[in-house]
Amino acid sequence: MSATDTAALKTTPLTEAHIALGARMVPFAGYTMPVQYPMGVLAEHLWTREHAGLFDVSHMGQARLRGVSPLSAFEEVVPGDFIGLTPGKQKYSVLLNKKGGIVDDLMAGRPDDDGLFVVVNGACKDNDFKVIDDELAGQVDIQRLEDRALLALQGPEAAAVFQAHVPAAADMVFMDIRSMPGFGTDLIVSRSGYTGEDGYEISVPASEAVRVWNLLLEDERVRPIGLGARDSLRLEAGLPLYGHDLDETVSPVEAGLTFAINKNRREQRDFPGAARIVKELADGPARVKVCLKVLEGAPAREGAEVADANGVVVGVVTSGGYSPVLKGGIALAFVPPELKAVGTPLKVIVRGKPQSAEVVPSPFVAHRYVRKA
Repeated sequence: MSATDTAALKTTPLTEAHIALGARMVPFAGYTMPVQYPMGVLAEHLWTREHAGLFDVSHMGQARLRGVSPLSAFEEVVPGDFIGLTPGKQKYSVLLNKKGGIVDDLMAGRPDDDGLFVVVNGACKDNDFKVIDDELAGQVDIQRLEDRALLALQGPEAAAVFQAHVPAAADMVFMDIRSMPGFGTDLIVSRSGYTGEDGYEISVPASEAVRVWNLLLEDERVRPIGLGARDSLRLEAGLPLYGHDLDETVSPVEAGLTFAINKNRREQRDFPGAARIVKELADGPARVKVCLKVLEGAPAREGAEVADANGVVVGVVTSGGYSPVLKGGIALAFVPPELKAVGTPLKVIVRGKPQSAEVVPSPFVAHRYVRKA
């Protein structure tokens, strides 16, 4: 990365801390971000699966949506039931365009009574907030929380580590979210993440980010984890990455995200692209996302073609790589719905060579979310 490239990139409040830890920095979503630390991607991945990994995700967009009725207004741009969202809970949802395509996927919750707290993907945040502002003009005020950082602590030991600092988080379960004091500052904490592991996402004032980061790293169970392992962890967990597995042509039905479309919203049909989405729910979509295990050869990367048992190209890999837990290639791909059944034999074309693959259940590695305190 040249000096010119670096100068054009934004930094997070933790950039200097990453460099001090020996991170290899790369451009990502307009920021300079750590892709790995000296222990390496494979070791970071396995450490998170076995202990607790600490991620800087401050490039993501955090905002408060306020207004007379921000929950009902938000339903005009997403297919989820937010009017019924109770304080202390958050939901995964998708921001939709008029054709039912996904503008971005996001988390939105009620950590307190101060409107709706929303977290969107870093590469999409400027467009996301513009879409929300354009569509909900006069109904909600968007306060972008540029003065806050976002950390993620993930893994089987993450809860014990975090609760030692913030005991009030002990009774939280998966998808709970709360405003609470911790580390001598104000936090917005959700019990969620992007690895399939138990853990917390922690919004902190930017001025406190380095101090909180260093306090967490003082625990021998915690190691800093970069974007490389974050990607392989989310892939094992079967979780989509916007701009790869999701984009403005992909509907939530095609992407296997129908859980984000609440029953009452399906009946009301009052969200963007409802005609397409309701039709796909009834009749089935033209393509579906599947999980593939690559049975031989090198891992299939994004863009690799997928062929049926007769060698006819039927789809494309949208995310792919090596699974450190399964010790082999795994991938997400779109294929015709008649090929979605678990056990269906397929081929992935890697460097011009067909390699055997098969459809397997999602996720590749079981989630370990805590659903009961």
